[in-house]
Formats: sequence, structure tokens, C-alpha cells
Amino acid sequence: MTSFCPTTEAAAPGFFAGRTISELATELRAGRTTSVELTRHALEAVAGSGPRVNAFAHVDEAGALAAARQADREIGEGLDRGPLHGLPTGIKDMIDVAGLPTTAGSAHLAGRVARTDAACVRRLRRAGAVIVGKTTTHEFAYGPTGDRSVHGPTRNPRDLTRMAGGSSAGSAAAVAAGMVAFALGTDTGGSVRIPSALCGVVGFKPAYDAIPTHGVLPLSRTLDHVGVLAPTVWDCLTVHDVLAEREGGGHRLDGAAEAGLAPDTGLAPDTGRVGGLTVGWLTEEAPPPGDPRVAATVRRALETAVGTVPDVVWRRARACRDAFSAIQGAEASALHAQRMEQAPGLYDEEVLRRLQAASAVSPERYAAGLDTRAALIRAVGELFGRYDVLALPTVPITAPPLGAREVAPNGRVTPVRDALLSLTSPWNVLGLPAFSVPAGAVDGLPVALQLVCRPGDETKAAALAHRLTPDPAT
Repeated sequence: MTSFCPTTEAAAPGFFAGRTISELATELRAGRTTSVELTRHALEAVAGSGPRVNAFAHVDEAGALAAARQADREIGEGLDRGPLHGLPTGIKDMIDVAGLPTTAGSAHLAGRVARTDAACVRRLRRAGAVIVGKTTTHEFAYGPTGDRSVHGPTRNPRDLTRMAGGSSAGSAAAVAAGMVAFALGTDTGGSVRIPSALCGVVGFKPAYDAIPTHGVLPLSRTLDHVGVLAPTVWDCLTVHDVLAEREGGGHRLDGAAEAGLAPDTGLAPDTGRVGGLTVGWLTEEAPPPGDPRVAATVRRALETAVGTVPDVVWRRARACRDAFSAIQGAEASALHAQRMEQAPGLYDEEVLRRLQAASAVSPERYAAGLDTRAALIRAVGELFGRYDVLALPTVPITAPPLGAREVAPNGRVTPVRDALLSLTSPWNVLGLPAFSVPAGAVDGLPVALQLVCRPGDETKAAALAHRLTPDPAT
């Protein structure tokens, strides 16, 4: 279990803090609680610490309670829709929920109400999940800090003076504060994993197109992913299976045995092998600026759990970040060209400046970025010919203070945005599954391990992650 130094600025934990999906599902089916009770707990947590954390842009109390009553009726009548049936969740305000606002954190979309559910929301409803409301986002999901929104900044529940990270700030904060059982976010350059890391919860970006994005407001169409934030890796995969419409409906701790990582599996020191799994610690020849204590803490947590892991030097990481910048910039600015021309004053000033700068990406640079991506996909395939899972920090710093735009880890001044995105954005370019898992603390603030794998190896990576955090982060 991961613990953190208490601070006077931490949010009081809500009912769902430390409770897993499987535990809640068991309680429901045993009759020890009801969906209505769970939903009232969620609503009370949002009302209690919600105004200080600012995790929700819109709360649908009436709709949530109606859905909870229906879930209780169905469960009582023997209709079991699976592990999410009756559990409260939050949906990022980039994802359409019929009848609720989708504002993307922007004055541009004030008053916009979704007419239909996004595809991922339809699948959640079929699974019986109860939607409590829409969680906050950095405006149009175009920022990793989570503090630029018409709804105001989202605060980190671990320390309310710190940013939650973005752009799925509200979803991470809601899970970290125990307001909901799990939440949905979107991830274009790290927007699920970054806030998960800063807030101390598990985040999962699935493989590209594993979860449909129909009904999700786009930022960069070839980089956008729908992702999951929850207390444990198995919770994330349980939700993922529902959203991806996989058969079987969920993962349990016996997934470790299925992946060849049962607790009694011996470790092979100095080889990076855990059972039948080969793990490499991904490094760069010229790593981006970061706090060395973060990398040291994360690697120590990994090697304490699995034994010595060898270095793997990836010489194409910088090229991957450059391709990300070109692709995201060109696609985001194209989507926003009309709004920037007609009503630039409705944007947050910082977001507008970034979009205007992105407009300078030439068609030639965009095309080169796409070509680079194709070459990088082949190159990373060679790494996965030798390693099943690649491990590295999720972000190289701890949560910066709200409003900070520069940090100086190890004495090197660097933009907060660049630091937060530096280790997550390559995996959007490559479309690979990636987990962010709590891995300790530095100065009382959460730090996290990122585990990247090939599509189809998610359960193996999750079993490895489970060795670090067998219990929910608290």
C-alpha cells in the first residue's frame, strides 16, 4: 500500500477511497449495500470536498439517483449486468452524456447540451454504471496542468495548493478524493496518466482505437484515446473490458497467475525477468529535465517488487516527442481554426496562445511527423522483440503549485508543460497501452511508474503493476 505524508491542505477522503470495484460489486450482490446508498455517498463526497477540489463541472443528482434505483431493481430481480452494475462514475467533460452539458471547460460551448451518448457512455450504461456527472477538464483538453478552464482550476486532493494535472484533472481528482468508484478521461499526450500520477491513482491509456471515440470532442484525431482512472490496475482493466466490449467482463487478482506472475513465481536477479515476463527500464541518452529523486523513487519501488531491471536506452525518444508536437499542433489548430477566427476572446488566454502557435505547423512538418511515426512504430517493435514491458516514470516531477508555469528540477529551469508531457506523449504517437501506477512519494507528493506494453499484453503489464500496489492507493 502506498502512503503519503498528511498535509493540512489535503482533501478529506470520500467513501470510495481505498475501495475497489470488485469489493463494491460483492457488497452490492450480498445485499450489504445498494446502488442508491453508493450513489448518495458519491453525491455527499462531491458536495463535501467537491467545492475545494473542483472535480466536477456538472452534477446530475436526479439522473444519478434514478439510474441507481433502476440498478437496484434489476439486481433485485436477478438481472446482473456485470461488475460495474450500480457503481457511481464520473465522465470527463469532453465526452457526451445525453441530456448533460459538454462544455470542454470552455466559454465557447457554454449552454451546449449533448443530444446523444458517446459510444463509450452507451457501453457504460449497458453495463449498469451510474453517471454522477461531468468531471472538469483543461479547456478543450489542450493542456497537462488542469488549471485552465471556464469552471476554474482543479486542485490536487493530496495537497490543495498543487495542480491536479491535466487534462483529465477532474476525473483523477474525483477518484483520488474517493468521490466515485472510477472515472473516464481522454488522453492525447498523457491526459489520463499525468493527473493519475500527480494525484496518486491508477490511470490506463489503452491501445489506440481500443475504445471508440465517437461522441468525444476531438483534440487531435490520430492521437486521442479514451482512458480509465481507478484505484487499481484490475479496476482499470475491468472498465476497459466493458468499454472495449471484450468477453468475460473483468480482471481479478488471479490475472497474475494467468500472466505467469503468480506470487510464488521466482525472480531472476539482474535479468529483468519476472516469471515469464521480461522488463526493461527505459532511458535516454539525454533525458528531459526532471527531479532525480522521482526517477530514483520509482525505480526503487519497481526493483523492490520485481528485482533488478536492466537499462534499455531508446535513442528515438526525442524524435517521438518532435513528431507528437507536429501532429498534435497541426490537428488541434485545424479543429479550432474557425473558432480562433470568429471568437478568439472566448478562449482562455494561455490556451489561445498555444493554439495560435500550433497554427504555425506547416503541412510539410505535419507530413514529416506522420512519416516519423510510421518509422518509430517499427523501431519500438524491435524493443518489444526483446522486452515484454518497458518501465519508466510517468512524469519526472511531482505536482507543481497551482498556476506554476516553470519548474527547476535539479537546477534546470523548464516549462511545466514540457516536463509533464515528456515521458507520456511518445506512447500516444505510437498508440501503445500504458499504465500509470502509484510508486511512492517525494516530499509527501505522489510519484508514479509508467508501464508500456504491446496491445494484447495488458494483463501481463497489470500483473507486474500489481506487485507494486496490491492494495488501492490511499
